[in-house]
Amino acid sequence: MVGAFTSMPERRAACTCCAVDIHCHVVPSRFPGAPGGVSTAGWPSMVGAGECHATIVINDKPYRTVSDACWMAERRLAEMDRAGIRLQVLSPMPELFGYWLDASPANDLVRHVNDTIASLVAEGEGRFAGFGGVALQDLDLAIAELHRVIRDLGFAGVEIGSNINGMPVGDPRLHPFFAEAEALGAAVFVHAVRPAGMDRLVGPAPLQQILGYPTDVGLAAASAITGGLLTKFPKLRIAFSHGGGTFASLLPRLQQGYEVFPAVGEVMPKAPVELARRLYVDSLVFDEETLRRLVSIFGEDKVLIGTDYPFNFREADPVARIEATFADLTLRERLTFANAQEYLALDKVSSDERLSRFGAAQR
Repeated sequence: MVGAFTSMPERRAACTCCAVDIHCHVVPSRFPGAPGGVSTAGWPSMVGAGECHATIVINDKPYRTVSDACWMAERRLAEMDRAGIRLQVLSPMPELFGYWLDASPANDLVRHVNDTIASLVAEGEGRFAGFGGVALQDLDLAIAELHRVIRDLGFAGVEIGSNINGMPVGDPRLHPFFAEAEALGAAVFVHAVRPAGMDRLVGPAPLQQILGYPTDVGLAAASAITGGLLTKFPKLRIAFSHGGGTFASLLPRLQQGYEVFPAVGEVMPKAPVELARRLYVDSLVFDEETLRRLVSIFGEDKVLIGTDYPFNFREADPVARIEATFADLTLRERLTFANAQEYLALDKVSSDERLSRFGAAQR
């Protein structure tokens, strides 16, 4: 597995900080044809990949235009240096999870994306780690791919959706998968995908990302608590994108319900506010006050940098956001990279050495 603080070549020495970004996406520059050469609904293709931008096409319609930073290591490394990012954790663009495909084609798709991530990690000179995708609509295939990306490709963990064709991550039917993730020591990163409630949004398509994503992630985080996931798998390291979405606002209501309704208390052996501090969340909330709220709810050791790089709707300068929000140097170094090091189970260095490096970077 890639270490967070392995030595880097002299030409990368310009990197001014040790920050770790756990929320970064990859799109391959090309996709294989659909299995069997038969047109498959939901199967992606790419148009214009030889240029600096290309368009992902799904169901014969443009889905998203992306930059070559999605598949070019050199482009990412240069931008990481400018932003003070030491390590990016690369994960599939969520629409490439393929949950809505038949299981076998979906598995072919995620293996192609995972192999693309592995190639980027190899090109990255110690600056990248990987989160793989898995076809969770088929647990046997998902578990087999989980083992492959951890044991064969050396990834730090997997990225999964906030729902799997409507099934929330806290559903007990997914327990066999989480049991394997816990046993392998794999980190799990939950990202919004095809969110519920889209029929309630009024406005243009980007509102899915702006409003639908955090709503679905909030419900997913709640399901991890109410569905017993955290209790069943006490060693599971699981993080939620977009600051845990709406969950920070839902938690006080869940706590009150736990105290008022016996049926709610029966499904949780501990209070929701205690169980919530088992969750990791990323910092992708675009607001200092909200970031402080995340630290107060989940704990100083559970908030991680996340940017949504390289997409346009992202946190462009996450280190500056943390510096503007928190004055304490020790807390800054936790949020910037030490928490991610624990979450990803990367190689250890002493706390004093981490703090010394971080302080030198700030100066």
